[in-house]
Amino acid sequence: MPFFVYILGSRRKDDRRTYVGWTTDLDRRLQQHNAGTGAKSTRGRIWILLYSEGCKTKRDAMSREWHIKRDRKFRATLRATIPTGRRRRNAQNVVPKPQWQSLGGKVLAPKP
Repeated sequence: MPFFVYILGSRRKDDRRTYVGWTTDLDRRLQQHNAGTGAKSTRGRIWILLYSEGCKTKRDAMSREWHIKRDRKFRATLRATIPTGRRRRNAQNVVPKPQWQSLGGKVLAPKP
């Protein structure tokens, strides 16, 4: 049975976070984290897989997880690669909002 150590990344505005864990099934575990049934510290966020590493035994995977959790420089490097999640809008598809004239709280009509 294969074992994996993985690092997940999540971003909300300027708050970037990583999570380190081990599993036997990377896809299933990522789905659990994103569904809110993974570890408590990962609930309420959208996670992406930043890094994974195969290990021969459960003991090796747990040991590697322990070492990665303490390697702050490596995690900081990965944290910087978390995408913003913002989509760029095409200038042709942007419709300007109308500017409304108002008089005494009454909306009259859009400005020409």
